[in-house]
Amino acid sequence: MRVRSLIARLWGAGLRGIVARRRRVAADAGMNTAEYAVGTMAAVAFAGVLLKVVTSGSIFRALTGIIEGALK
Repeated sequence: MRVRSLIARLWGAGLRGIVARRRRVAADAGMNTAEYAVGTMAAVAFAGVLLKVVTSGSIFRALTGIIEGALK
């Protein structure tokens, strides 16, 4: 109990403030995971589109020509 009182004084809030902060953090805990999941799915979709574009015939030939020219 003494530690909570010290923390409450350092934060400038009473015990109720600490409990309220814990509840807010606990209520928002799942949002980060959902945001990372959406971001990961967007990155995978972008990588799929990019792969499809890069492996298309004309782009593939152009990139191969650039690489062969750089290696000569």
